Formats: sequence, structure tokens, C-alpha cells
Amino acid sequence: MPRTLLQRRLIDVSDRLKRLRAELAVSDEQCAFFEAEAEDARLRSLVSETPVADAEAREVRRHADAQTRQRDALRRAVRELEAEQDALLDRMAAELGPESRPSDAGTVR
Repeated sequence: MPRTLLQRRLIDVSDRLKRLRAELAVSDEQCAFFEAEAEDARLRSLVSETPVADAEAREVRRHADAQTRQRDALRRAVRELEAEQDALLDRMAAELGPESRPSDAGTVR
């Protein structure tokens, strides 16, 4: 793969990773909020023992579960992009080869 194309793909993956990581941070916060809300609704349902409170607790739990699935999907996407980025960096390093890397000859230690 030509080096410029490799660099463009690497930049694209890096940009996508930044966006996904920011989205994941928001999703983590939302997950924590929905989990707390679900626990509160569950406790209210236990205390009140009414069908309405029970239905509300189930609804809040469904929202928390949906948010957890969304967060997990974002985590998978981040891991996949990190793997792609690593592969691109490995490929770029391999294309540079030992002859184009700076040598240690003449370095003072």
C-alpha cells in the first residue's frame, strides 16, 4: 500500500477513535445515571408494592439495559479500531524497514 494512503488511513482511524472515545465517555456517564435510576425505581417498587411502581421499575431497567448495550457496542468498536490502528502502524513500520530507520552508529552512550 502506498505510504500516503497508509498515512491517510491511519489519520482517519485516529480521528474515528477520538470521536468514539468521546462518545464512550458520555455513554459511561449515562450508564451510571441509568443504573442509579433503575436501582432507585426498584427500591420504590419494593416499598410501595404497587403495579404502577413495578411497571415503572421495569421500564427504567429496560432503559438502563439499552444504555449498557450501547456502551458495550461502543467499547467493541473502540477495540476494533485500536486493533486496526495497531495493524496500520505495524505495516508502516515494516514498510520503513531497517534501512530507512536511523542507526545507532555514531551515537554516544
